[in-house]
Amino acid sequence: MNIKRIKSIAEFHKLKGLPSPQHPLISVIDYSQLEFFKGEPVNFIFDFYQISIKKGIGAKLKYGQQQYDFDEGVMFFISPNQVLRIEENKTAVAYRGGWMLLIHPDFLWNTPLAKIIKQYEYFDYSVNEALFLSEKEETTLDIIIKNIQHEYNSNIDKFSQSIIISQIETLLNYSERFYQRQFLTRKISNHSILNSLEELLNDYFRNNKTIKSGLPTVQFVSEKLNVSSTYLSSILKTLTGQSTQQIIHEKLIEKAKEKLTTTDLSVSEIAYELGFEHSQSFSKLFKNKTNISPLEFRASFN
Repeated sequence: MNIKRIKSIAEFHKLKGLPSPQHPLISVIDYSQLEFFKGEPVNFIFDFYQISIKKGIGAKLKYGQQQYDFDEGVMFFISPNQVLRIEENKTAVAYRGGWMLLIHPDFLWNTPLAKIIKQYEYFDYSVNEALFLSEKEETTLDIIIKNIQHEYNSNIDKFSQSIIISQIETLLNYSERFYQRQFLTRKISNHSILNSLEELLNDYFRNNKTIKSGLPTVQFVSEKLNVSSTYLSSILKTLTGQSTQQIIHEKLIEKAKEKLTTTDLSVSEIAYELGFEHSQSFSKLFKNKTNISPLEFRASFN
């Protein structure tokens, strides 16, 4: 795979035919100033953060599966070292709008945000698991972006960085709030994921795939559902209060209880059928989840 690495914000500006950035470590770019992407698909890696709202930019940005369902604005987040594939959009609309905020990690150096920015899980979501904004939400974020742009275009002083950092953190916190709203309001899509997860786990345990492949992992489940593992876990935590791993364990315990009460298999044999290399690990997990051992559970039904 041919990958082009962009190491600096100045290099990105030059690539896009834009004037040199006002600040070497942070920049706000108006999408309407960018040319439509044409030519063969290109894979990029950026050495800086990119936060964007895009509308009709003339390109498809790929590494995800969810479909866009808001026309007002689509927001996505890319952290350093992620691969972004850009393809020409043959059906691009004439109107292009939105903005792109570029932040080099050096700008965050020695600030509290440098330590906590990785806690914002949406930087690990796929592009098509984007944040779908209402017009009101988009306006809120636009105001913050204008404040950032105004600050770095003004005379830089000892307060400039801390003011911009606080604006970036406000932007990230609003985005967190809007994502939580999205998880709750995109019911059809999210409930479909829940149903698909239930069917996937039922099929996995019903067909004894655990004997050959072991316990289903979070990565396996997310790949089968065509969503990133972080996005899947965020949806599940919002809708069910449980992580993907917890739901896998819940299904595992359900199957274990079924085998303990309907078969004469030993605990070791049940552990093997459920994908455990060691029966002690199975018994420990079972007791941790139910507060009793597998044998005590079986005895309670006799």
